[in-house]
Amino acid sequence: MAFFTHHICRGLSSSAVRNAAIKHVTIIGAGQMGAGIAQVAAATGHSVTLVDTSEDILKKSIKGIEGSLKRVAKKKFADKPEAAVEFLQKVLQNVSISTDAASAVGATDLVLEAIVENIKVKQDLFGGLDKLAPAHTIFASNTSSLPIGDIASSTNRLDRFGGLHFFNPVPVMKLVEVIGTSATSQETFDSLLNFSKALGKTPVSCKDTPGFIVNRLLVPYMMEAIRLHERGTPCTNIFLIDFCSNPCLFSPHSGHGSKEDIDIAMKLGAGYPMGPFELLDYVGLDTAKFIMDGWSAMDPGNPLFAQSEMLNKLVAEGKYGKKTGEGFYKYK
Repeated sequence: MAFFTHHICRGLSSSAVRNAAIKHVTIIGAGQMGAGIAQVAAATGHSVTLVDTSEDILKKSIKGIEGSLKRVAKKKFADKPEAAVEFLQKVLQNVSISTDAASAVGATDLVLEAIVENIKVKQDLFGGLDKLAPAHTIFASNTSSLPIGDIASSTNRLDRFGGLHFFNPVPVMKLVEVIGTSATSQETFDSLLNFSKALGKTPVSCKDTPGFIVNRLLVPYMMEAIRLHERGTPCTNIFLIDFCSNPCLFSPHSGHGSKEDIDIAMKLGAGYPMGPFELLDYVGLDTAKFIMDGWSAMDPGNPLFAQSEMLNKLVAEGKYGKKTGEGFYKYK
């Protein structure tokens, strides 16, 4: 059926189906990521339906979007309070909410999920919606680590399935990773690229590989920082040349790289805004562990995907980082 539909679309002289801009977006999942995507889409003139399992979650999400938009309006219309109010009202009018995903996809151009990072849950969601959404509707996942092709396998629209990986906080971060599988049509991929640009983002094209681009580089970097801390690597092997002028920072007899020293080194030496342990606490240690568990299961022999006893222990203790008040650091 996908093959037949794809070729019918290609045969239309007007190319109306394949080249139509994405105007209506249904976002499944009203958490931080889903709400952020909804805000940006609504602010750029798209009609958005935000879907979640309860009215309470949706009301909380809308309240968060409104608060974020007020901050944007205050900055954008500093000397024009009436224009700020008009902006806020106009954007919020573009957002509707629903607890019924089935009805929400009946006339949409794009279904984008931002739910829990569980492949079975995502497959069940898209498998059910595949039977209800129009033939032209593109499906996309905001997953940061799961294979897009595996998620898409639960549907019959493999050519109209891709990945749109946004970064947190969505209203601030400019990057979107656009992921195509071996089955994603060029028309679908172009539509996702154009949609990202319409949101004011900068898209990069990615293959359907673990972590895509950013997380494929970032997560192993953060994990190696933990291993450095775990194995007690003497600092003389790493930082002696750069820090010989300040031996108090990295004494050759200190016996290990502390998390504080590693964070300082990467901020001052590499120019990173956050050190790896600070970043892990911000991202969530549970999220980092989930990603590594998935990658190590897919490629158990890859040393970059090796497990960390320290990370596993913290997660088992419920210390996920900033969101729980404690991770590698304590937060008040």
